[in-house]
Formats: sequence, structure tokens, C-alpha cells
Amino acid sequence: MKTKTVAILESRLGGQLADLVSKRGRRPLLAPALVQVPDADGAYIAGLVNELQSSPAKVAIFQTDVGVRALFSATDSLGLSGNLIRLLEKSLVVARGPEPAAALHARRVRIDLSAKKPFTTAEVLESLQAVPIQDERVIVQGYDETNVELETALRARGARVIELPTYRWALPEDTGPLAKLIDALERSKVDVTVFTSASQVHNLFALADKLGRKDSLSANLNRTLVASIGPVCTAALKELGVGVALEASPPKLGPLVSALDQALSR
Repeated sequence: MKTKTVAILESRLGGQLADLVSKRGRRPLLAPALVQVPDADGAYIAGLVNELQSSPAKVAIFQTDVGVRALFSATDSLGLSGNLIRLLEKSLVVARGPEPAAALHARRVRIDLSAKKPFTTAEVLESLQAVPIQDERVIVQGYDETNVELETALRARGARVIELPTYRWALPEDTGPLAKLIDALERSKVDVTVFTSASQVHNLFALADKLGRKDSLSANLNRTLVASIGPVCTAALKELGVGVALEASPPKLGPLVSALDQALSR
């Protein structure tokens, strides 16, 4: 019986997933689809910090540790980190989980509310249930994909949401491994494909389009067992005609690893 091949598009924790796959007697195929690119607009941040001096935000929500570090890296270069910290002292600071909380603590930022496990958007919104935000300014530290669920819920409660982009995901400079994955999918050499973000989906299809091989990609993926980290990623796949056989719940890497582990054990 042939050894099944599991394609992994995760970059940062791809090695962890590859180790799991190997321990289950499967062959990992690493094809990183993302690289983090700073996207903190210095002029925008400087203008926002200046504006907040006279009209501080009621709430500031931080979603990722990478975003916190990118924001402060930008304010460091602008000489505005001290100003930002003093402004945050006037706001209710919310951390989505322990990772952004640790990054905030490293900058001596007080944290007022922390989302509970499993640290999803639902828990962030739950932590804010008792906070009146009608007509109040709410800063949301963003990243490549706008958290539509979070911002829609905040606006539904009357908040004036200020999105603060900090980084985005781009194609890696070396797209060779991803091109090899597209080739392997065409030759039916992949049994399982694991997606850990919607950006991976977009980048894979963007590269396939650039290579003139987009038309068959959905059908080729559908010949594999497609695993998704959660609803946003699943929606991106379905929009492109790809069926999802396994979705993590809650949408985190840990539950995805557990579900994948069970699937590979069967």
C-alpha cells in the first residue's frame, strides 16, 4: 500500500504539522504559501495618534502578537511609542489571547479584558458585552484579512470602528515549492491538502493563475481530502469550488492538528 502524501501550506508552523504527518507514517509535502510583510502605514499611524490626542478611543482590540509588534515597530521609527502607550492608558485594552497579551505586556501596556479560550472572535465579543460602545470609537488591530465578523458585530452595536492594519500576507519570494504542489495535484500525487488560512487559498490560486494552471486546480484539490482551519478558510475554498472534508472546531491550529491526527489514524 502506498504512503499517502499530505500537502501543508502553513509557513510558520509547517514543521510541526509535517512532524505529525511523518509520525503517522505519511509523507509531508511542505509548500509554504505565505510570508509576513509589514503593512503599517507610518503616515496613517502618525495621523491617528495625533487625532486620538483630542478624541481617545473607548476600546482598543489587539488580535495578534505579530500585529502588536508591527505597530510598535512603526511607532518606534516615528518616535511615537510613548504617545501611543499614554493614549492606550485612556482606552479599554482588549487582548484576543495570550500571544497578543504577552506582546502588549512587553511594552508595558495595561490589559483590561482578555478573551477566554479558545480565543476566537466570539470570545472577544463576549468580553465586551457589558461595555457600552454606542457612538464610541473602537480601534481594531487588523492584519491581512479583515475580521468581518468582529467589525460587523461592533458596528451593529453602534461603534465607530477604526481598523489599524499592521501586516499582510504575501506570496513567498521562492514560489518553487508551491508550483511543485500544483504539479503534484495535477498528477494526483497528493492525498490530503491542509489549509490554515484563507490567504493560503488565495495565494495558491493566484500562483496557479499566473502559471496558466488555475482552471483545473479546484478539480485537482477535490481529488484530495481537504482540511481547513475554520469557517473563513472554508468559505474561501468553497467560493473557488473546493469541497472541505475536515474543518477544525474551534478554528485554531490545535484543534486542526487533533482532527488531522484522528483522520490520519483511521
